[in-house]
Amino acid sequence: MLLEFLSDPVIAYFSMEIALDNEIPTYSGGLGVLAGDTLRSATDLDLPMVGVTLVSRKGYFRQEIDENNGQLEHPEPWQPEKFAHFLPSKIAVEINGRQVWVGAWLYVLENSEGIRKPVILLDTNLPENHVDDRKITDYLYGGDLEYRLRQEIILGIGGVRLLHALDFVVREYHMNEGHSALLGLELLRRNARVARLVKDDESQYDVPAVRRICKFTTHTPVESGHDKYPYELADKTIGKLIDVRLLNKLASKDCLNMTQLALNLSDYVNGVAKRHAEVSNKMFPGYHIRSITNGVHPFTWTAEGFIRLYDEYLPGWRFESELLVRVDQIPDIKIWQSHQQAKDKLLALIKEQSGVQFDPDIPIIGFARRMTAYKRPGLLFSDMELLSKIAEEYPFQLLISGKAHPKDVDGKQGIKNLQLTMNEFQHIIPSVYLPNYDLNIAKHMVSGVDLWLNTPLRPLEASGTSGMKASFNGVPNFSVLDGWWIEGCIEGVTGWSIGDSESSQNGDDMISLYSKLENVILPLYHNDRRAWIKVMKGTIGKNASYFNSHRMMRRYVTEAYLR
Repeated sequence: MLLEFLSDPVIAYFSMEIALDNEIPTYSGGLGVLAGDTLRSATDLDLPMVGVTLVSRKGYFRQEIDENNGQLEHPEPWQPEKFAHFLPSKIAVEINGRQVWVGAWLYVLENSEGIRKPVILLDTNLPENHVDDRKITDYLYGGDLEYRLRQEIILGIGGVRLLHALDFVVREYHMNEGHSALLGLELLRRNARVARLVKDDESQYDVPAVRRICKFTTHTPVESGHDKYPYELADKTIGKLIDVRLLNKLASKDCLNMTQLALNLSDYVNGVAKRHAEVSNKMFPGYHIRSITNGVHPFTWTAEGFIRLYDEYLPGWRFESELLVRVDQIPDIKIWQSHQQAKDKLLALIKEQSGVQFDPDIPIIGFARRMTAYKRPGLLFSDMELLSKIAEEYPFQLLISGKAHPKDVDGKQGIKNLQLTMNEFQHIIPSVYLPNYDLNIAKHMVSGVDLWLNTPLRPLEASGTSGMKASFNGVPNFSVLDGWWIEGCIEGVTGWSIGDSESSQNGDDMISLYSKLENVILPLYHNDRRAWIKVMKGTIGKNASYFNSHRMMRRYVTEAYLR
């Protein structure tokens, strides 16, 4: 089965998490969903790529909301044998002085045209391994700092070795975030200029040769989002893979900085939006960080009704999403009907999971993302007296979903606070919090709500892709001017901004949010359907046509891979 993927040199795309299927919990959020969309577009475009990730046998976690509105975390195990094929090749890496064997599962992505691309899922749950080592690939982002480093050894070093053992010919390595940066050390070891006959020396290593075949995408402007490990821990866990003096130059003297390592071993580095590249260049002076703004996979995130509509009026849009600029050819009534079909499905999901029956004639505002402080999920609730007055004049419903990292105490408290407020004002603003946000809930939400809300602190939103998904379904965005929305927002045409300009202070956002809801957005929805549908068409024709992963991958090919 593997032979069909070995005929041509490939680009190896390394990511700690990849969202492959709703039944396969090998992702935690936006990074993994983007990785899945990247590989789905690579499949559609028939690019020579192979994905590499961890099997994460027990998933990220299944979220439960208890009777006190608190988040509980449970394992979310899955069985790789139901979705993938175990491969015969195994390799070994050294961790904590022990030999750890790494096996692999082959998962195949296949599109409607029969084009297939491989994804390799790395697994240490093998009988040859010590009982502790079998657990390394169990939990996505689980455990302590050492557990995280052991996982990154498996991903980076183990991933390179296993691709070679499987006879892949790799022309380039693309690191999706710094988690896989140790692959650069393995490549340096493999490309040493001369045999180590007398002593280890940094002159043996051909850094330029490794740099030529490595690409790096950084995703976070938040300092805490960049993995760093004390050298004492790294020495104990990894051992001496390359000359320590060279490692100190590449990964910083103070600690093993994975982002720094990836920056120094890549000849192409990019941020995930224009603003994010600007922020990243300030964070990492001396490096040239370009920008390729993220996109989402068209077919995956478009509701069935819109798929049929686009197929009828804009044939070819699945592979050439720029055709969506012709959305004005589609009658308004059909746009509205397709949206109502998606909304009906969302209402059914809400009723099934919460028992609450939303009113199909009242607009739904949707907010769903990782629950953490900088996303400001509580901004909408800043002044409940004013918000209640707005809702009394222009009724709306509210749907929220999202997980907090198990160790994010503030994020978990934020979930509790949200639900307490929602419960208190339920009689004025019908509200539901859907637990265990996943791909299925996400698709229902981005297609079925009437307005997509996003409220991050500037400049901490690297890109954001949920609003792009909403655009494919004609759902306007109402968002802070940060990340992709700086590029996507045409006021009153594709949606609306929170804050008067991209340079406005975060403190002004609450005033702007309430003012536009009361005076612009909700009156438009309730009083002028024709004008609202015009905005829906604007977000399809001007945002979905551009902010898609096909455009993103074509740019990676021409600007990064073919350099």
